[in-house]
Amino acid sequence: MAKRSKRSPKPERRFVVRGIQRSEVDLRKLGRALIALAQAEVEKQATEAHQGDDQPEGKAQHGQPQG
Repeated sequence: MAKRSKRSPKPERRFVVRGIQRSEVDLRKLGRALIALAQAEVEKQATEAHQGDDQPEGKAQHGQPQG
């Protein structure tokens, strides 16, 4: 069993994010952000598709009738 420290827990931290208007767009940073969003969407779809494949017993799997 792990020992508990006698120190009080750290207070909650709050972060504020503000946008900065720039004269030129950072296309590299924008491209990386779009790629990250696309990858997250694909992973989400794959997870949903995988969860949909888990069928209860007695049902046909992948279009193949049981018998």
